[in-house]
Amino acid sequence: MVIGKGDTDRPRTLRNQDPYVLRVIGDMDLDHADQLRGSLDTALSEAPEGSDVIVDLQNSSFCDSTGLNVLLAAREEARVLGHHLLLAAPSHQMIRLLDLTGSDGLFTLLPSVADRRE
Repeated sequence: MVIGKGDTDRPRTLRNQDPYVLRVIGDMDLDHADQLRGSLDTALSEAPEGSDVIVDLQNSSFCDSTGLNVLLAAREEARVLGHHLLLAAPSHQMIRLLDLTGSDGLFTLLPSVADRRE
């Protein structure tokens, strides 16, 4: 699934299997919150029961409070569904946002998708 194909400043997501990886390309901000929310909802509903859902942020360099709220809501939804939402390759800006908002302890952060927990 590709969202926003050909539009480089919109977040795009690509879905992989085993583990379930959602790749975000572009900004996670007010302008793209609905798109991000929809992609996360799809990932959480399609992921096998009890599996980890990894949000690969390698190609996303900006997240505002709206994007963070979408991720926080997805984290809670993942918990309710029996999944664990992990963030892979967060940018320096994303790490700082998590720290400034006190959200840093709420997510498992991975250096890359390849470093996922087994």
